[in-house]
Amino acid sequence: MWVFGYGSLIWKVDFPYERKVLGYINGYSRRFWQASEDHRGVPGKPGRVVTLVQAENPKDCVWGVAYEIGAADEEYVRQHLDIREQGGYEMKTVTFHPSIQRQSSGDMINVHDNTSVPNSISMNIYIGTPDNPFWLGPCDNTAMAQQIYESIGPSGPNIEYLFELAEAMRELVPDVEDHHLYQLESEVRKLVENCSNASRVL
Repeated sequence: MWVFGYGSLIWKVDFPYERKVLGYINGYSRRFWQASEDHRGVPGKPGRVVTLVQAENPKDCVWGVAYEIGAADEEYVRQHLDIREQGGYEMKTVTFHPSIQRQSSGDMINVHDNTSVPNSISMNIYIGTPDNPFWLGPCDNTAMAQQIYESIGPSGPNIEYLFELAEAMRELVPDVEDHHLYQLESEVRKLVENCSNASRVL
């Protein structure tokens, strides 16, 4: 079994896996359009986390990390992710394309490592679709940034989720520009800086 991570699964893996592979899927865009009341927010004051939406250009891609799950761990990981992603996410199947040009680091591998990774892999992915009860949809960056800045849940501050994801993507694919992610990160960092400046004045 393979699982594709495009959000917190990139930087916060809490299940066993045999190997992970950097790569991308086509036809989607990563967006902070899903509410989180169980991890990065609370009921009545949800945070914003990522989901995937159909891209206007089918050639657009979302980079992330695929995890190969050992046969002995498949049932456990499936049940674990069903609980972790229960806030409006549902499982779908996508085609993943492993990186063929990027260097490996740590236990990250690509197809140049003489492994048995094929050129494309059918795998599972969790997506919050527009008909789920936690769907927030598009919003201007200023409002989204303010919501993320103010939200905190059982898994920690919403800003941690945003900053960790942005940092991970810069490290993994430094030449890939995720405009939505990085523009939102910039807006939230301005709020953090303004708060720090205000505190110094007081």
